[in-house]
Amino acid sequence: MGMACVDEYKFLPNRKFRIDHYFPQVNLAIEKEGGIFIYGAHCRPRRFLSDMEKYNLMTENGISLLRYPPSRIDYDQIKRVHDRLSLKQKV
Repeated sequence: MGMACVDEYKFLPNRKFRIDHYFPQVNLAIEKEGGIFIYGAHCRPRRFLSDMEKYNLMTENGISLLRYPPSRIDYDQIKRVHDRLSLKQKV
């Protein structure tokens, strides 16, 4: 099985939330957290609370989540988690 990814995946039909990168085969989400050091939109209280709601809804819907700043995406970790989740599905 490959690591096919869907960008800007809308995971709930009745909400506007989108996942930056989603691996549907294993229910794995990758979120890039921008503006960390410049007080960007996602660091402000309203968006921060909205992101927490989004992440909790992901968990509630069985989606595993990895979060990274854009400059530090750990592709090796993503592969390890993807492979581990893939193995779990086969059991």
